[in-house]
Amino acid sequence: MERTKAQTQDNRVHNRSLLLATLYREGAMSRADLSRVSSLTAPTVSALVADLESDGLVADIEPRQEGGRRRGKPSMLVEIQDDAVNLVVLDLSHGDWFRGAVTNLRGEIVERSQVAVGTALGEAARDLVNQLVADLLERAPRRVLGIGVGSPGIVDDTGAIRQAAHLEWHDLPMARQLTEDFGIPAYVGNDVNAAALAVLHFRGTEAQNLMVIATEHGVGAGLVVGGELVTGEQFAAGEIGHLTVDVDGEACVCGRRGCLDPMIDAGHLRARLAAAADSGREAILAAAGQALGTVLAPIACALNLNEIVLTGPTDLIDGPLLDAAAETVQTRTLAPIGASLTVRSLAGDDDLILLGGVCLVLAGELGVL
Repeated sequence: MERTKAQTQDNRVHNRSLLLATLYREGAMSRADLSRVSSLTAPTVSALVADLESDGLVADIEPRQEGGRRRGKPSMLVEIQDDAVNLVVLDLSHGDWFRGAVTNLRGEIVERSQVAVGTALGEAARDLVNQLVADLLERAPRRVLGIGVGSPGIVDDTGAIRQAAHLEWHDLPMARQLTEDFGIPAYVGNDVNAAALAVLHFRGTEAQNLMVIATEHGVGAGLVVGGELVTGEQFAAGEIGHLTVDVDGEACVCGRRGCLDPMIDAGHLRARLAAAADSGREAILAAAGQALGTVLAPIACALNLNEIVLTGPTDLIDGPLLDAAAETVQTRTLAPIGASLTVRSLAGDDDLILLGGVCLVLAGELGVL
């Protein structure tokens, strides 16, 4: 009997998420259309819609009249209320600032805040995260559905930060602590993985196999295959920064030489550009792009990627670096794969990780994504 109750509750949660996901993707629909699309019975749909209405997540709206007048009373449409609740999302990837925002269900930002990190490490840096969350909760005009955080480092599937060395965070159960501290469900993921989710759901891609490369603070990658985020068994998928691209190259902090990280990381690139004459700028950036393309080509072939997105400072990414990376990938991959592959820039898009936090909450709380 207990198992039957559990199954009934599980089915209700699944069906509720199914309706929300349908409305989120397709827009307003009648109850009859929801029943048809979801394959749920009309009474089940009506009961679930009533439940969602009581939570304020959906509401009935008048159907739009097109053309001439129709006979009979038209069916009311059910629509997600994008502004019914808020989400609090954080981007902890920047060295100088922790940034955050309050959004609606569509990721539209209604409030922003940030806190200077300074020299804070370990518990002090963790306290700044709480400070930022508290500030954003104060700013939120509606009930907050959840907290979504994109953090540097290796983050496991419970939202614990196993390692973020430069912040001196080790085995930090951030999701659990935030949930306990604020009484609101919290979800924490790797920052570049969050960016990959944001590209998938908020930046107009049609690709289901894609990779996002971040270069502003170290080098990392977020990987999506078949529309699903790939994290790896040790939650370290996408750690491409310490692949060797030049055995005689620059020394790396990992102890080896010629890693990708010192070749394309923004800080290293700026240092090389500052030391070079203006006439050498294009060659330096093109060499960085070629190194990146050399690393990405076998990954693109192995996974049949359809899109690679580069993020980081616009002045470094756009131009010779992007062009060289795209050309190198194209020339080193099988023709059918290269023909279907787009390499593009979202350099300067500062909201990607925040939108990734939105994705984490929508998936965890509503099952929408």
